[in-house]
Amino acid sequence: MPLYAYQVLNKQGVISTGKLEAENEIAAAARLKKLGYTPMDVGEVKTSQLKQVFSLKRKVSLGELSLFSRQLAAMLNAGIPLTRCLHALGEQADNPTLANVIAETGRNVEGGMSFSESLRAYPEIFTKLYVDLVKAGEVGGTLEEVLMRLSQQLDSEKVLKDNIRTAMFYPSVVLAFACLVLIGMLLFIVPVFMGFYPPGAKLPFLTSIIVGLSNSMRSHWYLYILFFIVFVLGIRFYIASEAGQRVWDRIKFRVPLFGSLVQKTAIARFSRTLSTLMMGGIPVLQALETAGPAAGSSLVADAVRKAGERIQEGLGISEPLKESGLFPPMVTLMISVGEETGDMPSLLNRISEFYEAEVATMTKGLTSLIEPLMIIFVGAIVAVMVISLYLPIFGVITQIG
Repeated sequence: MPLYAYQVLNKQGVISTGKLEAENEIAAAARLKKLGYTPMDVGEVKTSQLKQVFSLKRKVSLGELSLFSRQLAAMLNAGIPLTRCLHALGEQADNPTLANVIAETGRNVEGGMSFSESLRAYPEIFTKLYVDLVKAGEVGGTLEEVLMRLSQQLDSEKVLKDNIRTAMFYPSVVLAFACLVLIGMLLFIVPVFMGFYPPGAKLPFLTSIIVGLSNSMRSHWYLYILFFIVFVLGIRFYIASEAGQRVWDRIKFRVPLFGSLVQKTAIARFSRTLSTLMMGGIPVLQALETAGPAAGSSLVADAVRKAGERIQEGLGISEPLKESGLFPPMVTLMISVGEETGDMPSLLNRISEFYEAEVATMTKGLTSLIEPLMIIFVGAIVAVMVISLYLPIFGVITQIG
């Protein structure tokens, strides 16, 4: 949704400014009136695409956001007013982006805006999950507990992401190295061998392909670079679309070795998020709307959305999740038991802990398994190149013999 900057007059007659997300200018003004303000000026914050591309804003990491939540919870628990907490945390934050956001949030709260509405203006930092839980904490008077729970959620998410990054790092590096070796051989090694071949000699089929590719790359290198850029951008734009995201998710779930890891990661995220939301007092339907997309998979999000529709019909969550085929029987059984006993948040938390441990174990196993496979892969590429280059030389030696 677009971001709108506003200038309002509060009940005490003090003018304050800030930003919030809304569908349009009228919706933004209506939300401000609902909060008890008199809107004086509301306008959309427009950022050019060029400015977004070359923006040097430092991103806020999960670790930094977790630390902020934990520190804010501790200060509120000590009886310090929210505005003073925000000013202090804004001054001591190492990340300038987070420091500016905290300071502006503090000014908005001072002006009479609620903490959750102030955070909603920064969706790139504070997710819907974060804002919804903070709002529930404000309404229920349990903001300190909610912030501590959010800190734990963010820590778990960070560990999960680190495990996935660890599993993907080695194959990515080796594949990049293999591509560089292949390009280097085609550009610099193949031309040297071409000088050894007799003029007009008939080359083997494999050697002809390698020589032709080398000549093409050296004479039309700019076309290869252009093709690579267009291909990468095309894939990225397609994956960013709704249809492309679904196709990409299906591919990820079916990739040998990594498919199971991706599935368990999505289940762990969904379970942890839903547990956190329900423990924070968020209604089940609203919690499912947030927990589905938070899983990081459009397929899981679709299954969760259908579960929400079934709840509106008076049915349970476990059955539609089971029908999707994405959730193992153990998960759907524990959710079913949680629905029957009324202890679903606790059981979801156990599911998330189990699958987070599974992801950590699989990551270590995959790393040790992939290392020899990738070495064999790189060796095979080099071997094929060397054999194809030496075949004509062997043929000449055989003819001379």
